[in-house]
Amino acid sequence: MDDAEIDLPRGVALAWGIAANPQRGPKRELSIERIVEAAVEIADADGLAAVSMSSVATSLGFTTMSLYRYVTAKDDLILLMQEYGTGLPPATIAEAPTWREGLARWSTETRAVYSAHPWLIDVPILGTPNTPNNLAWMDAALATLHDTPLDPSERLGALLLVTGQTRWEATIERSYAISSQSLGMTPEERDRIDAQVIATLVTPEAFPHLFEVIRAGVFEAQDNPFEFGLERLLDGLEHYIATRAAGAPPAAAVAPEPARGYPRDAAVKAARQARRDAETKLREAQKREREAIKTAVQREKQQALKERQLAEKERLRAAKS
Repeated sequence: MDDAEIDLPRGVALAWGIAANPQRGPKRELSIERIVEAAVEIADADGLAAVSMSSVATSLGFTTMSLYRYVTAKDDLILLMQEYGTGLPPATIAEAPTWREGLARWSTETRAVYSAHPWLIDVPILGTPNTPNNLAWMDAALATLHDTPLDPSERLGALLLVTGQTRWEATIERSYAISSQSLGMTPEERDRIDAQVIATLVTPEAFPHLFEVIRAGVFEAQDNPFEFGLERLLDGLEHYIATRAAGAPPAAAVAPEPARGYPRDAAVKAARQARRDAETKLREAQKREREAIKTAVQREKQQALKERQLAEKERLRAAKS
């Protein structure tokens, strides 16, 4: 079956370059490429929520209806934006000497894409990727595993494992950046204040194990904790690949054990109710504690912001004198 016989959605067909372009339209300078680039510029500056057919048309100096001759739906526009923002994977991934280094580079380069276009995190995942650039990234990751003893299903599973860790890190980094910006701080300043607040509120009596970690200074360290997680994922894959190379069969999915019902016993019912009551009280206490911590954190950040503003005023006053 050739491309002409495939009933593709309009956005997917546009991404593959097999959709017919409008024969007529306002001025030749308006094109699908210009529309997508303008939409990406808006998303890079103000987020995905700021993108609409109207906002894109305004930025280009055309009417909204003019855009619909090229992109018939906002969902198609977002798909094309995702394709544009994702781009093609760099050659450095394929040049990695080992599968492990290749997947590590793939993760690093993927995070770089998210850093350049943070709004990509907000694009919903509605199914298997089906546009050229997205598929190229999948192909690049799978290529790193081609010479391993993993079968095709296992290679895809490994890709999904690394993808999950990478996307989670990008999500957290994006959230930190947005939150820090809203507070008028750099991410480093935000981390420093958060560490100070946590160190003040966490006591060895209430959180003995967390207190031990804080006392070790991990929240003030410059190391990236996500790198630890990725390395351990790769350790697990390395071990699994070694077992497959030694002749072990593919790991079978373990079926969950069937849920067990509670005996119809008055004592059991009473114990369950007591547990629920205790859990309710615990949740209420934790809620009050979170509210108190939130208030303390906000107060600390506001104080830090005031001090920065006062210091800036003093600096400007000294510069004028």
